Amino acid sequence: MILMDTCAIIWDALEPTKLTQKASKSIENADKHHALIISDISLWEISMLIKRRRLEVDTTPANFLNLFLQSRNISVQSISPEIAELSVNFGAEINKDPADRIIAATSIILNAQLVTADENLRDSDMLETIW
Repeated sequence: MILMDTCAIIWDALEPTKLTQKASKSIENADKHHALIISDISLWEISMLIKRRRLEVDTTPANFLNLFLQSRNISVQSISPEIAELSVNFGAEINKDPADRIIAATSIILNAQLVTADENLRDSDMLETIW
């Protein structure tokens, strides 16, 4: 299984050339095998980026997100009690951003490789990342 972080989702949808070749191939392969996941916190993050005008799209956040979800074979993973517990118990190896902590915990709990450009997450020994 492949879990996409928020930046990977945005770049896959809007600027695929920002993804590395390895990341793109991993996403495509997971998509074909119905093994592509995103965390529900990424939906919130993207909505906030659009609201704050840090991400420009020509539609509403809900419409943009629904179009993305329809474009691939994606499962949206909810924050389970186990993901919530793990996310609040990380030490300094995972940054303090709550969304990153939830995404990292989701990756660990689901035993999914994480597609991320985030160096902090890629440097963690706790995560198996793709970039």
